[in-house]
Amino acid sequence: MSPSGTPESDLGFHKPSFSDHLRHSLLDNGDDTNKPDFRELDLGQSPNLKKIPVRVMGRGSGSPISPLRAQPAASSGSSSSGSVSGQTGNRAQVHSGSGRVQNNHSREMSVDSPATSSPVNVLPAGNICGSGRVLRTGMMVNRSSKPDVLSLGSGNYGHGSIMSVNNSKSKKLTLSDGQDLNKLGNEEYKKGHFLEAISYYDKAIAISPVTAAYHCNRAAALICMKRLSEAVKGCEEAIRLDSCYVRAHHRLGSILISLGQVESARKHLYFPGYQPDPKEVQKLQVVEKRLSKCTDSRRVRDWSGVLRESEAAILSGADACPQLFACKAEALLKLHKLDDADLILLNVPKFEASSSPSCSQVKFFGMLSEAYLLFVRAQIDMTLGRFENAVASVEKSGQIDPRNVEVAVLLQNVRSLTRARTRGNDLFKSERFTEACSAYGEGLRFDPSNPIIYCNRAACWFKLGQFERSLDDCNQALLFHPNYTKALLRRATTYSKLERWAESVKDYEVLRRELPDNNDIAESLFHAQVALKKSLGEAVYNMKFGGEVETITGLEQFKAAVASTGASVVLFKRMSDLQCKQISSFLDTLCTRHPSINFLVVDTEESPAVANVENVKTVPTIKIYKKGNQMKEMLCPCREVLESSVRHYIY
Repeated sequence: MSPSGTPESDLGFHKPSFSDHLRHSLLDNGDDTNKPDFRELDLGQSPNLKKIPVRVMGRGSGSPISPLRAQPAASSGSSSSGSVSGQTGNRAQVHSGSGRVQNNHSREMSVDSPATSSPVNVLPAGNICGSGRVLRTGMMVNRSSKPDVLSLGSGNYGHGSIMSVNNSKSKKLTLSDGQDLNKLGNEEYKKGHFLEAISYYDKAIAISPVTAAYHCNRAAALICMKRLSEAVKGCEEAIRLDSCYVRAHHRLGSILISLGQVESARKHLYFPGYQPDPKEVQKLQVVEKRLSKCTDSRRVRDWSGVLRESEAAILSGADACPQLFACKAEALLKLHKLDDADLILLNVPKFEASSSPSCSQVKFFGMLSEAYLLFVRAQIDMTLGRFENAVASVEKSGQIDPRNVEVAVLLQNVRSLTRARTRGNDLFKSERFTEACSAYGEGLRFDPSNPIIYCNRAACWFKLGQFERSLDDCNQALLFHPNYTKALLRRATTYSKLERWAESVKDYEVLRRELPDNNDIAESLFHAQVALKKSLGEAVYNMKFGGEVETITGLEQFKAAVASTGASVVLFKRMSDLQCKQISSFLDTLCTRHPSINFLVVDTEESPAVANVENVKTVPTIKIYKKGNQMKEMLCPCREVLESSVRHYIY
């Protein structure tokens, strides 16, 4: 039986992808699985009831209960060999909504009926109300008076009815009400209104909690909303109620593939006596192959291979597997792409494995699934300097999987590293820099690639005047965390101490782009640029941090200014032009905001040679230069465009 079969009372699961096309299976009437199943329902609990055989359409379908004939009392203790529908002893043929005769998967069922002293020839179709009036199946029930919350009734209303209380009036809800609610849920599901569908399924379950189809239908809607933890529980509940419910098995198997749990998925997809969906089988095989390769790569610490295979497994169908995303994050961490690793782990798909006993015992790379997530989280927290969080994560991982060797080793290393770092920080504050270096070095024994510890030790070497050793530790920190701002700033400062001005300017320029509003970095960049100019023998004119706009009076001065290592913004103006005066005033403001940039002014009337060389015909004209090369020219720019261009081309 294919999982795509969808009778009126059940939702299909034949889809090209995990959830995007699930709801379209409701419209598929092209195969023999679109038939109602026959279920054995226990419709009453009264000790005064005796059982008569009946066939009911579907697992909680919207179909009415067929008219029943009572059997002799002696037959109540044994099962009949067939269903009764209108004529005793004849096998009933039940028609589906599509008009086809449904007679497969038939199973005997017993329906409790009240015991009477005289034989009853015919039990009328429909529901029997508390007043004794017969409510025909085809009659519409006004549901506007029903509250959303259903409560248990206080009396025996037949067939396990539930009371719906409205003010002082009460009305009995019966099995057919659950079927109607299930139908309404199916209709909302087809429209893509999954929250509304779940609401109807919940009410149907409240009326008949032992109807497996209601739980399975609800699970289908939950899948479409990516609420997989609840969907798994719904399928498991359906299977608990009906261990032979093939569709629930297949649906659960498909969810488990998406979760990367291939062994558990295989048990449900390959249900004895039924053929699984070929597409799901193919997906299972591809995901299993990728997971195997990922495991092999991780075993030999081939982190590029781990990254490649984990991404391939996710794309192959395990797109809701938290452990595969964590595996990808772990690989990025080992490849020194720490920020990317942290971002991925923050966006791992949510799945509460602990809510399902079978899922919580699944292992990834020899580690219980929930423990592995915390294991990776602890590694990233430790590398980013969130030591307290790292300790908490790895301790919890150890509680979940206390026998795992990897978790035990990481727990010991995190605790030892945290102690060493705390001791080093205390010694640094006490200005005992040599001892602090030793403490940080001890910490690196437990995590040789921790950028925080390298950067802290670099600060100690800097204080001791050992700038080469400080530079080495800064380089190590940036090797493991290329975007580590503190390490980059410390290296730029160390380069300045070593008078390696070109490298210092380069690092400060990166910092300036990252932190454009930091005035300290701007000033440091300015002084490094001035020092570089002087070291290269260049002429320095009016190079004062945060000073006034420099006025250019000659061609040689102009060429020297724009050829500097920094950036230059040049305004070509005429004193008599009103718009030039306005732009000139704004240039003074920009000089204050961006003190590391050279702001120059050329009066085209007083310095015509400069204007002629630069081919300036219109004023005001703004030109931006970098190392003597013109980057942009703007004619009569507004203030917003000018400042935006300065930020873009300079930083």
